[in-house]
Amino acid sequence: MHIPRLETARLVLRGPEARDLDVLAAFYASERSAFVGGPKDRAQTWRQLGTEIGHWALKGFGRWMVELRSTGETVAMVGLWAPEGWPEAEIGWDVMNGHEGQGYATEAARAARAFAYDVLGWTTAISLVAPGNGGSARLAARLGAAPDGQWTHDAFGRLDIWRHPGPDALAEGGAEAYA
Repeated sequence: MHIPRLETARLVLRGPEARDLDVLAAFYASERSAFVGGPKDRAQTWRQLGTEIGHWALKGFGRWMVELRSTGETVAMVGLWAPEGWPEAEIGWDVMNGHEGQGYATEAARAARAFAYDVLGWTTAISLVAPGNGGSARLAARLGAAPDGQWTHDAFGRLDIWRHPGPDALAEGGAEAYA
């Protein structure tokens, strides 16, 4: 299984590995994980890590662990998500404890979206945001996404759908034109 490595000005996006368990366990043990299925204990987090790796094997895409280029510190998990039963392909993010508000998720999500559009040929993407998760809603808006209805998940309840601009809109000078 090949997981591509992406790089941005400040970040490296790499495939999830067993060594990520500690940082993910700290995130999922915190109340900050409440909007993404947490809190979880270490054993549940290990299963989540397996799910993240397995998504790559089953779908050929998934979420990357996001590290700072300058230090190698893991600051987020960001990427592409479309498990069975999902309404459509999503760009999702989890920002590790202590790293929120620094633009890492925005930078990584732009790289993930460019990969989805340029390499995988996606023509659209959504982000699902739990009501009350203002940080994720603001991030979706910064990415140029706009509210586009709601979807109800069996475990997470009602989620707001944020629709990202398509590759044509971005190429024409949308929220983040790229070549």
